[in-house]
Amino acid sequence: MTVPRVLTIAGSDSGGGAGIQADLKTFSALGAFGMTAITALTAQNTTGVYGVVEMPPEFVGQQIDVVVKDIGVDAVKTGMLSSAAIIEVVAGKIREHNLSPVVVDPVMIAKSGAPLLRPEAMDALRGVLLPVATVVTPNLHEARALTGMEIADIPAMREAAKSIHAMGPRYVVVKGGHLKGEAVDILFDGQGFHEFPAERVHTQNTHGTGCVFASAIAASLAKGRGIVDAVREAKEFVTVAVRNGLALGRGHGPVDPMAWVFSPRESPST
Repeated sequence: MTVPRVLTIAGSDSGGGAGIQADLKTFSALGAFGMTAITALTAQNTTGVYGVVEMPPEFVGQQIDVVVKDIGVDAVKTGMLSSAAIIEVVAGKIREHNLSPVVVDPVMIAKSGAPLLRPEAMDALRGVLLPVATVVTPNLHEARALTGMEIADIPAMREAAKSIHAMGPRYVVVKGGHLKGEAVDILFDGQGFHEFPAERVHTQNTHGTGCVFASAIAASLAKGRGIVDAVREAKEFVTVAVRNGLALGRGHGPVDPMAWVFSPRESPST
C-alpha cells in the first residue's frame, strides 16, 4: 500500500493547536503520512506566544534533505518560516529537490496577535517563496500585508488574489474568514475564480484554522487530486474542525482536525 507523504516546514506550537502539531493531526486524519522540518520552537498556549527560538537555517535545510533523500515527498506545506534566511533556504531546497506541489500558508501573526514573521522577511516571502508555490493561502490580514490593499468584500478579495498571483504562485486562495456573513474563500487560477462558501461558526475556539486548511490542501494534492477538489475538501475539513473546536485553555481554544475521523456523517466524499 502506498501512502501519500507530506512534508510540513513550519514552527512548533507547544500548546498543540497550530503549527507542526496541527499539521500532523490533519495529515493523519486525511490518510497521509506526515514528516517535519521544524523552523522554530514556540512557547505558546491558547492565550499567546511567550517565546520563540529559531532553528539555524542550515539545520532547517538539513531536515528537508534527509527526509527527501530517504522517504520521499509527495507534497509540501510551509507555515511559520520566521526569517528571510530561513525562507531563502526553504525556497532553495524546494528548487534543489524539485518539490511539488507546494502549499504556502504565509504565516505572519498568531491568533493572539503575536508576530511570527520578521518585518524584513516580507520581501523574501514575496520574491523568493511565492514564485515556487503551487498555491498560497493568505487570510485577509496576510493578503493586505502582501498587497497593501484594503480588503473588505469579495470584489476586493478577487483583486487581491490577482495581485498575489502576479507574484508567482500558480494558484491563490484568499480566505474570507474575517468577513461578515458567510465564510467565503476565493480561488484564483490565473484565468478565473472559484468560490467556496461555508457556514460561519460562532466560536472562539479557532486556533490553528489556517494551518489545518493549508495542510488539508497539501494532503489532498498529495493524493493526486486537482486544485479545485483539494480546496473544496479542505474547506469542508476545516469547517468540521472549527465546528468541533475544543474549549481548552483560557484563550482561543484549538480547532479539532480529528473530528473528521470521529464524525463519519461529516466525512468527505471520495
